[in-house]
Amino acid sequence: MVWYALLVLAVGVERLAELVVARRNARWSLARGAVESGRGHYPVMVVLHTGLLVGCLAEVWAMGRPFRPGLGWTMLAVVVASQCLRWWCVRTLGPRWNTRVLVVPGLPLVSGGPYRWLRHPNYVAVVAEGVALPLVHSAWLTAALFAACNAALLTVRIRCEEAALGAAPAPGGTAVPGGAR
Repeated sequence: MVWYALLVLAVGVERLAELVVARRNARWSLARGAVESGRGHYPVMVVLHTGLLVGCLAEVWAMGRPFRPGLGWTMLAVVVASQCLRWWCVRTLGPRWNTRVLVVPGLPLVSGGPYRWLRHPNYVAVVAEGVALPLVHSAWLTAALFAACNAALLTVRIRCEEAALGAAPAPGGTAVPGGAR
């Protein structure tokens, strides 16, 4: 259980690093006239992602969930792959990436990196990690609850991003919100 707690802690530290990058990128975007959308769902997203980390540890501890090597090692590989995909998205979007929906008018659509193949690759990483992290230590209730709540949240979030993209003036291209492109 100690190594699993360290893994969940490491993911929590990674989330804090994301917030540092997001804050820096928000300053960049706002200085260029960005407009924010979706403020209402952002606190829900923070609570959901915090709840994932707490739920992982609480379920394993309170319900005595075992580590099952076949499942655990496979899910750990998915967690690592999702982190790689997430940071590939962050790197590809550069200062446009954010945890908030910030649209800088006039920026062209990003079509490199994982955005060559997927419209919202960061959310693929979020979904994969949100299911895999709890399953590393058989916390299937947390995985199922996060998956259901995250599906509802992503429905709102992606609609918000798409609407923000469609509403932004874009001479020569489409503007880019944080988690999309």
